[in-house]
Amino acid sequence: MITGIEHIAVLAKDSKALTDWYVKLFGFEIVYDNGKGTYFVKAADGSMLEIIACSGDCRPTEPKEWGIRHFALSVTEDGFDEMVEKLKVEKVEVVTDVAVSPKGIKTFFFRDIEGNIFHLIFRPTPL
Repeated sequence: MITGIEHIAVLAKDSKALTDWYVKLFGFEIVYDNGKGTYFVKAADGSMLEIIACSGDCRPTEPKEWGIRHFALSVTEDGFDEMVEKLKVEKVEVVTDVAVSPKGIKTFFFRDIEGNIFHLIFRPTPL
């Protein structure tokens, strides 16, 4: 029986730099380093990203291209604005600035240092 998604893999031109960026900005913990450019970083809820050194044509995904569009990171309501500000101080590329839906769902889309699209999300009521 499937119990959830353990991790999502992200290719990176510089996997160490991207790993360090996630640790610094989001407080992820490095839980695996194979010594060859592959890392696992874990969020507080146990979800993980596998960051792998890219070989070949390493280019970011565009928002409307085929394939994975973005990854969403859950944020608490009281931490949402603080995290957005932290990302802006780091001069991330903003894809879509903060938006709040009529139901109070807050989102903020940005690119990490490798060009991958992520977004922060706060949902007052989980799906």
